Amino acid sequence: MRLVFAGTPEVALPSLRALIASGHEVAAVVTRPDAPAGRGRQVLRSPVGALADEHGIEVLTPVKASDKDFQARLREIAPDCCPVVAYGGLLPQSALDIPPHGWVNLHFSLLPAWRGAAPVQAAVWHGDEITGASTFRIVKALDAGPVFGVLTEPVRPTDTAGELLERLAAAGAGLLLSTVDGIADGSLTPVEQPADGVSHAPKISVDDARADFSRPGQAVDRRIRAVTPEPGAWAGFRGERLKLGPVTRAESDIELQAGEILVERKRVLVGTATWPVSLGEVQAQGKKRMRAPDWARGSRVEAGERLT
Repeated sequence: MRLVFAGTPEVALPSLRALIASGHEVAAVVTRPDAPAGRGRQVLRSPVGALADEHGIEVLTPVKASDKDFQARLREIAPDCCPVVAYGGLLPQSALDIPPHGWVNLHFSLLPAWRGAAPVQAAVWHGDEITGASTFRIVKALDAGPVFGVLTEPVRPTDTAGELLERLAAAGAGLLLSTVDGIADGSLTPVEQPADGVSHAPKISVDDARADFSRPGQAVDRRIRAVTPEPGAWAGFRGERLKLGPVTRAESDIELQAGEILVERKRVLVGTATWPVSLGEVQAQGKKRMRAPDWARGSRVEAGERLT
């Protein structure tokens, strides 16, 4: 089939590579416009756009998919189907109607669970033991279209959202390709999602990523892993933000108040509503990431100080 692929970040690259290497024709890609990135705020092509450039594939960067010039060009390209992975823009019905086989999205959850922008983060945050990926035809309602195929993936006890997403992106590339193959040969018919079991995973903000040590230790651990690497966990310390890497349960009989810090020779403990946790890597404002004991010694953390 003749395809136009829509995607933006690195997580979409395994799928785009799989489609380029397949027997299908990737005639163009649609990605978010070039944007400033990094400390120098240099304007950069998106990862998907950069990969398309490497392969000599036309790159379309509409500010909005409702743009008339963009839709006119899409009609000229005349794709049979538009696979989508983490595009990051809304698709109006006028755009959805252009390819005969529609826009087919690879979503990183077992739909109808965790519809929305942050399904992998939600799975980790809520302690799901199993998650997965689904391919579905995009409709106007958010992530509500009929499903072509699914795969499952266990959530490991120490998974960060980033680690889990990396595995799902790799496995999902095969799922998306097999879905496109099945659409092309007519062997796949999408199935409507059940009305029961719908849950939502809205985008997680920086404020949401603040560690709450008044919660049980397990909840603290899950929240921090769920927001690693993006937007990144943090807590307040001496009026500034301290970025936090994943924590572990501390084997200790010491009782600490919520957020209370205890500095030992080889570890730094913080109290929660249940058991204390041991900090991993931390990063103070204006500093590099470092092991928590090194940070505590350099900061001269005093007895009774807290993370808030």
